Amino acid sequence: MRLILGPMEGVLDHLMREMLTDINDYDLCVTEFVRVIDQRLPKSVFHRLCPELLQGGTTKAGTPVRVQLLGQEPEWMAENADLAASLGSPGIDINFGCPAKSVNKSRGGAVLLQEPELMYQIVKSVREAVDPRLPVTAKVRLGWDDPAHCFEIVDAVTSAKADEVTIHARTKADGYKAEAIKWDYIRQVKTKAAISVVANGEVWNHQDGLACMAATQADALMVCRGALNLPNLGNVVKYNHTHMIWEDVLTLLLKYSEYEIKGDKGLYYPNRVKQWFAYLRHEYPQAKDLFADIRRHNRAAPIVDVLKSAQDALIR
Repeated sequence: MRLILGPMEGVLDHLMREMLTDINDYDLCVTEFVRVIDQRLPKSVFHRLCPELLQGGTTKAGTPVRVQLLGQEPEWMAENADLAASLGSPGIDINFGCPAKSVNKSRGGAVLLQEPELMYQIVKSVREAVDPRLPVTAKVRLGWDDPAHCFEIVDAVTSAKADEVTIHARTKADGYKAEAIKWDYIRQVKTKAAISVVANGEVWNHQDGLACMAATQADALMVCRGALNLPNLGNVVKYNHTHMIWEDVLTLLLKYSEYEIKGDKGLYYPNRVKQWFAYLRHEYPQAKDLFADIRRHNRAAPIVDVLKSAQDALIR
């Protein structure tokens, strides 16, 4: 099974990709989006969001990392795709799926699902701007508020010569409601579309992965939120590995703390580790209890002390 670690704005950053690809056999990662408006961005923007470009476009574990672009101007999307490719990105992904109001308000992400013709122009421009040997892919939802729009959306991406489309099996209006998942639409798309299809949405364990692949007949799977709930989700989905035990998760959290504090002097660490705990507590009851202890702290050192104390308590 081909498995992709998807993007999550502000969460699945390069540090998280580094750790998760070190313990999972992911086939590809996709970055948080690079916001394109009306200019060719500085190289530093790409290197900040995707420092893997400085090491051959892969994580240290060797997993390829594809730059994702988000924007609505075909010309500038093409310009920045060309730049990302020249910096070493192993392909270009285009974001048509982000449901965030702040992004949609400025005509980015999922709002473009209402304009398949513009989607076509963006993908076509990007495809023509980069080496034909490099894959150009798109991430979409089923539609803005009507899942039946997925056929027109995928047709626009396919007609523009994209190599692959990832479909999040909900509309923008559905948000992330579990009960709103509509895998059957991906299956319908797959039977009609002459393009590789990746399924995304509500894959939390091995059984979910099997069920999703059976229901959608997709060519591959992408996981996002589940990879934060369960750090070894990649290998759980691919190989039915045992779920990582809490003791190992604590070790991983402390490793992440070292990366994060070293990386940006601890300024953002408290918020980021709290954000990760918000996901971990869905899988681990212990995380819920520990979260109550760390949420009171706004500096790195006392949070690390709490984590170390929890680890010591398990060892004793």
